Amino acid sequence: MSNVLNLTIDALHEAYATGSETPESLFSKLRSQALAQDEFNAWVYLLSEKELAAYLDALHQKPIESTPLWGIPFAIKDNIDLEHIPTSAGCEAFTYFPEKSATVVALLIEAGAIPLGKTNLDQFATGLVGTRSPFGEGKNVFNTDYISGGSSAGSAIATALGQVSFALGTDTAGSGRVPAAFNNLIGHKPTKGLLSTTGVIPACKSLDCVSIFALTAADVVQVLDVAALEVDDDPYSRKNQAFNSQPYWRDEKPAPFSFGIPDQLDFDGDARAEELFHLACEQLKQLGGQPVEISFEPFLKTARLLYEGPWVAERAWATKDVDPNSMLPVIQEILATTQNFDVTDTFDAQYKLQALKRICDSELDKVDFVVTPTTPTCYLRSQIEEKPIAWNSKLGTYTNFMNLLDYTATAIPTGRLSSGVSWGVTLFGLAFTDIELLSFVGALQRQLNLPLGATPHLISQPPKAGRVAPAQSVDVVVCGAHLLGQPLNWQLQDRGAEFKMKTTTERAYALYALPDGKRPALVQQEGGSAIEVEVWRMPMTEFGSFVAGIPTPLGIGKVALASGECLPGFICEEGCIADAEDISHFGGWRAYLEAKE
Repeated sequence: MSNVLNLTIDALHEAYATGSETPESLFSKLRSQALAQDEFNAWVYLLSEKELAAYLDALHQKPIESTPLWGIPFAIKDNIDLEHIPTSAGCEAFTYFPEKSATVVALLIEAGAIPLGKTNLDQFATGLVGTRSPFGEGKNVFNTDYISGGSSAGSAIATALGQVSFALGTDTAGSGRVPAAFNNLIGHKPTKGLLSTTGVIPACKSLDCVSIFALTAADVVQVLDVAALEVDDDPYSRKNQAFNSQPYWRDEKPAPFSFGIPDQLDFDGDARAEELFHLACEQLKQLGGQPVEISFEPFLKTARLLYEGPWVAERAWATKDVDPNSMLPVIQEILATTQNFDVTDTFDAQYKLQALKRICDSELDKVDFVVTPTTPTCYLRSQIEEKPIAWNSKLGTYTNFMNLLDYTATAIPTGRLSSGVSWGVTLFGLAFTDIELLSFVGALQRQLNLPLGATPHLISQPPKAGRVAPAQSVDVVVCGAHLLGQPLNWQLQDRGAEFKMKTTTERAYALYALPDGKRPALVQQEGGSAIEVEVWRMPMTEFGSFVAGIPTPLGIGKVALASGECLPGFICEEGCIADAEDISHFGGWRAYLEAKE
């Protein structure tokens, strides 16, 4: 496949700028390539030359410089609507012709991206295997005896083969991560609601996410930046946060960080998969990461709730108007398990989930992100045929809990199994940490330096240094009424601040008791003293209101500590200590108060 074009977004834009390609020449080649590679069963519907021409004509009316995805080819999983093109959800009897495109598709087209067609999937997005389709089994791009992964099989295959630059999938239980791992792609499952699901056939409506397949983390970020939009017609849509956006993405070596490693791991006996997992962890350590073991049992318990609990009834709700006889037998079998639950089971499961989320969140709070295998291993298509439900369930070991817990996750390939099939790990973090997570993924992808998809191309762009997002917390130095046990300490604790340490300033300060006798003033002074202080860690979101409430003549400035750190802390306005008493010789506010008693 040495003649496969480099379809990364930057490479294509460069090709357009130099005139080595035009959108017309590119799409002609890509459509021919997709037809020639039909044995992989990636596509349900390829746009005709006439249908493509309408998009190409519209493209030339858009200014290149302000159209971020100008002329970029993409694929759409066939449970996501494209205007006037059939949507099947992998079930021929269900097929309909939508009057308008899904919100996410419309946003991408407005930004200049052009759809090549609709891709194959596990029927009604139910499965992680890619073989549950009347349009043919999705085949792995590296070894066709193996599964492609699903349910977004076709989207992953088309991207990996170099037929499109990126593709949309959906990811309710792992459908955007498993096929990414098996086909050597970046597969991002955004924070729930970040990409609207209006115009998407639901699998589990309360859990569904539109996912993104791309060759690089950088391309995922560019697509995500266009597609993330809160919309009124989607009750699950959520507004993005300011620092969770493209300007804050970076793939240069990160500052020191910590990452969680599960205390129990399952590779289903695959020694090579285990080796590749530890390789990824070693690469993260080389990037400056500190591994931290976390308890993984609560995550696994959450994962089991998805299919062993009443959430399967939500899949049945999504297909309630579909004739069961038009579905594949394995889909009918899965949906039939709804009969095992009654109404009270739903609430019982929700209570269990809420309890588990508290535990899982506390584990995640220990680190910047967690790294797991994306799957234990990869299976032959013949194995899936023998045990379609058992092996599918095994594939969801590390993916099924993600949306129940409201986390964001990205799959990244780390190498090949002995079968030649791609395999990789997943990084996951709290909701609305997509860009931070993708920054770590970008740095790791650059460190691993693997070919992109099934193409010979490597990352060619230099590392990018994005804006630095503010920290989630800030350390504040206090020296008087805010000390532990003092009258105003509640102003810290009510804002969620936590005591960090007792220490002293550098020998460069004087401490004065203000005339009201209730507050001290810390003043920098040449040849001064070391003054006792405390450091409290406060959530950054609370820092502004804390500062706003400080009465004159005090304020917040930088205080130099004996450790050499320089942190925000209480200082006094210049010229406001004329009537104040110098109490520096006491060494601190507490000692001064004790002496007064």
